[in-house]
Amino acid sequence: MTDSPIKSPPDDIPEIPVEIVSEEEMALIEAAFSATRCSLPSSFISSAASSSSSHSRLSLVSSVSSITFHSKRRLSVCSEAHTVGDIEDSGRLGAAQKKSKVPQSLLDRFRRRKGLAITDLTASEWCEKQMEFSLLYGKPRRTKAMKAGSDRHAKLEEEVIKKVKVRVKAVEDAWGLKLMNFIVGSNQLLFEGLTRELPLVGLVDGVWMVGVIDEIRMPLTEEIRTPSLVDTKTRVQASLPSEPQRRNGRLQLMCYKYLWDNIVADSFPSDHFFDFFGLNPLHVLSEDIIEHAASSGFPVKTLEDLVTCFRNACCLMPSAHDQLLLRYELQEDHSLLGEDKFAYDSDWLKSQIQCCLEFWMGNREARYVPTEERWKCRYCKFASVCPTNASTNSMPS
Repeated sequence: MTDSPIKSPPDDIPEIPVEIVSEEEMALIEAAFSATRCSLPSSFISSAASSSSSHSRLSLVSSVSSITFHSKRRLSVCSEAHTVGDIEDSGRLGAAQKKSKVPQSLLDRFRRRKGLAITDLTASEWCEKQMEFSLLYGKPRRTKAMKAGSDRHAKLEEEVIKKVKVRVKAVEDAWGLKLMNFIVGSNQLLFEGLTRELPLVGLVDGVWMVGVIDEIRMPLTEEIRTPSLVDTKTRVQASLPSEPQRRNGRLQLMCYKYLWDNIVADSFPSDHFFDFFGLNPLHVLSEDIIEHAASSGFPVKTLEDLVTCFRNACCLMPSAHDQLLLRYELQEDHSLLGEDKFAYDSDWLKSQIQCCLEFWMGNREARYVPTEERWKCRYCKFASVCPTNASTNSMPS
């Protein structure tokens, strides 16, 4: 990796970034798409161009009576007649566990039919033991700083996206919303050179991973148009982050690039996707979804139709630029504190992902933070019960 142009103030230990423990991102269920190279109909291009305004794109969100769909927020799906819950909530998983003597990995217990979020990776890199405690005993409550960070990302999204409510009735509809938001967002990127809060998914070392890119930029005038990925971090203190925080942010953006490049590389296993997430490809989508898809230039009827439209959209997308950008803003007034420009390092990223998967798949016990980074424990809810410095054996309330 290249050296970053920014430096932390000496002896300054800034607060943990909002994004590292963000409750919205931690349980994110993002769209998955079947990417197979195919030609894009001219009617799709013209319709997408006409439906993309010069200022904003439409982001489809479910109505309150069905589900709440928003980037970086946990997805729960329900209809007026019944609730579609996670497999862990159905009781079937518990029964299976009783029959099996093999202990389940954290991945199977907590991310079954969800996928591993990119923020699961970054939280694990921050402290695996804290991640383990969060899964077993519950994530820390949201602080004012966390809420401020989430509100800022929502404001940035609103600058280029107009939300439209859509009613859904099944889990397939919920994923259909994700698919449509990617299609519309990718077209906004093509025609306007900017989009935000774009959902991503990919199969990495046999594990489904999901995430949401804060921002993607693409030049409109250059002959070679390469997407550039950007992530904005908010800071409570008017100081730049420590190296461990910068390292964590770099990992996040590199993972986004990895997933983006996967999506546009014509290697998406659609059958595996439908099977893993328990989706019926022939499910007839809700009327609202069908209507909005048609008005956006890609008429569909089933979830499988929507996946086909996603394939068409992916055909237009090139791989992301190797130069990535982290922006640091002050929460108080949104002023820019500094930027961290760095190069994509595939070898380093793969080693980080492999290390993380060893933990999530149960191949080894959770590791503690190294001695030189024990200052992180000052901000950890579980510090009092962590074996590194526990003074009591009871869990915090």
